[in-house]
Amino acid sequence: MLKQNLKGTLSPDQFKAIRSGEVADPFDLLGAHSHKVQGRDGAVIRAWLPGARSVVVLHPDLAGEVPAEEIDSEGFFEALVPGPYTFRPYRLRVEFEPGRFSTFYDAYSFEPALSDYDLYLFNQGNHYQIYEKLGAHPWHHQGVPGVLFAVWAPSAARVSLIGDFNQWDGRRHPMRERGNSGVWEIFVPHLGHGLIYKFEIRSGDGTLLLKADPYAFQMEKRPKTASVVCDLSGFTWTDQEWMAARSRAEVMRQPMAVYEVHLGSWRRHEDGSWLSYREAADALIPYVKEMGFTHIEFLPLAEHPFDGSWGYQVTGYFAATSRFGAPEDLMYLVDRCHAEGLGVILDWVPAHFPRDPHALEFFDGTHLYEHADPRLGAHQDWGTLIFNYGRNEVKNFLISNALFWLDKFHIDGLRVDAVASMIYLDYSRKEGEWIPNRYGGRENLEAIELIKTFNTKVYEHFPGVMTIAEESTAWPGVSRPVHLGGLGFLFKWNMGWMHDMIEFMSQDPVHRRYHMERLTFALLYAFHENFILPLSHDEVVHEKASLLGKMPGDDWRKQANLRLLLGYMYGEPGKKMLFMGGELGQWSEWDHDRALDWNLLEYEPHRGLQGFVRDLNRLYRSEPAMYEQDFSPDGFEWIDFRDVEASVVSFIRKGLDPDERLLFVFNFTPIVRDGYRIGVPGPGYYRELLNSDASIYGGSNVGLGGGVRAEETVCHGRPYSLRLTLPPLGMLVLKPEPERAS
Repeated sequence: MLKQNLKGTLSPDQFKAIRSGEVADPFDLLGAHSHKVQGRDGAVIRAWLPGARSVVVLHPDLAGEVPAEEIDSEGFFEALVPGPYTFRPYRLRVEFEPGRFSTFYDAYSFEPALSDYDLYLFNQGNHYQIYEKLGAHPWHHQGVPGVLFAVWAPSAARVSLIGDFNQWDGRRHPMRERGNSGVWEIFVPHLGHGLIYKFEIRSGDGTLLLKADPYAFQMEKRPKTASVVCDLSGFTWTDQEWMAARSRAEVMRQPMAVYEVHLGSWRRHEDGSWLSYREAADALIPYVKEMGFTHIEFLPLAEHPFDGSWGYQVTGYFAATSRFGAPEDLMYLVDRCHAEGLGVILDWVPAHFPRDPHALEFFDGTHLYEHADPRLGAHQDWGTLIFNYGRNEVKNFLISNALFWLDKFHIDGLRVDAVASMIYLDYSRKEGEWIPNRYGGRENLEAIELIKTFNTKVYEHFPGVMTIAEESTAWPGVSRPVHLGGLGFLFKWNMGWMHDMIEFMSQDPVHRRYHMERLTFALLYAFHENFILPLSHDEVVHEKASLLGKMPGDDWRKQANLRLLLGYMYGEPGKKMLFMGGELGQWSEWDHDRALDWNLLEYEPHRGLQGFVRDLNRLYRSEPAMYEQDFSPDGFEWIDFRDVEASVVSFIRKGLDPDERLLFVFNFTPIVRDGYRIGVPGPGYYRELLNSDASIYGGSNVGLGGGVRAEETVCHGRPYSLRLTLPPLGMLVLKPEPERAS
């Protein structure tokens, strides 16, 4: 209650509003305000400092100190300052314990930091560097160092900053609401990098919500959930040459063999703990480079609380997961990849988010990021929530997040998860469980617009990067430019190819002649999109068996079949992707809670398989015919796909140079086929570049002994042909050598 012998300049109701944390704008009451002092223009300075014993104001306009008077028993202080008075930051010297003083700038003495233009662009959905403004940023404001905090919570009655620095008391640092923008901000001097904090949000009905910062650059390591103030400007990049070359690159005409990695289970320490980002740089990069891959694709590395989500249920979209270290440690990993000539692709998850109470759900007491209607806002398959893509600020959040990873972490590509679930309103829903769009259709028009804008802005701001769609339907033009009516991705995962190939290869070879259409069907649509051929993590979990485990037959045949599957993937048009462990011949399914079975390399068949993948990559990168025309019919030509009885197919791959040609022949049965004839483009010697049945790979060493000369015998409508010995469950790669003049 007010002390009887003092007269405050606020009413009892105003004091009550501050104490209860219900004041509409704390800057209207706290800080410095014009006030008549002894009949002259001056100022009154107000502070609420629960537990303080005495307060003194130190202002640059004053020659001395102005004691503040306590005007109630709960920590309200006022100081009357005679004019003239300049409204600029001042300090308070506060005695919290007898004889112990703290001197600091008053957070309520600062002007707003965010510009009206920043807020306007954000509300319009067009502030693509909004991550530089919202969140927590070490800042010099009006000449004073501190941290600027800002958050979007338009339906909140009050938002406060809480943390160790104020005993997690939401009454201590209520934030300033910036007009009708829905943004709340406060600049707190003296704070800095490493501070732990959250936002306390009072909803319209009085409920208190404790929320992590949606724009935080760092989060506490799970199971803790607070945000961490993080300055991302301190890392020194060394990849300028890589970045410059990337901006000029013709990605579609370059080799692209992607190694997909879940960082938490690629390798682990002997005690089962994770490798850090920096330890991964020392172990993963040399391995991937030695294996001949061109890119590493990481399953999501944004912060997520549940290990079993593999990173696909994100709670910190702007925060590199703290499981493996600090953000600058991830920067180090990417920088090292670039130094060694490896690109980095990151999985990005704009399709849904989890219901964790500290995160985005019901953020300000309303359905802010998600739809209120579960027919639009709830993802039934995963128990998660769907973003409201039609809301400008949500759209801005997602697009700026994509640009953030490319900007701050120099990521070379984003693989967008679950695109089909975004673009179809009836995705995995029964009749009556979804709401048609305004035209009565099933297309999610807002999500489609978001995707198009995302792709447009990515390529506008970061030429040379790639965006990749995991899209499992026949939606037309996924990898066509937006201006030509497409969604604007550069690449699309060929999910149909993956499922058809695994279904075909899992058949006993004696039955494969009845399923050859699964093998060849993908070539009917291979050039409709810019495809990546994936053998991904999704195919080796949830009791689907490992790649090796899917193969039929005894151990030898399983290994041979897996080499054949991988060889066929590399032979077909399209970029390549293999999930970690596939190159080892894992017997067990992938388990995110433990490392790969590296001990398998003690056994010759598994070393042979690994060596085959390494040599496949080396061949792939050295032969332009295997990658230059992946997306043009000019780069592919069937020799024969009709020999279903023998289960043999053959084709030609072509580079931009007409002389760059390779022949691929695949025998999908365990029968050695001696004297098998295929037509070829011309005469000459055809050198054997790769034989999956070579003994060094664990095969039976049936082959051509280095190559074979074409004979002038008509076959497959061609005047020349080769008489081959086809290895069992094997592939041959042959290259015509130019005829030398005699």
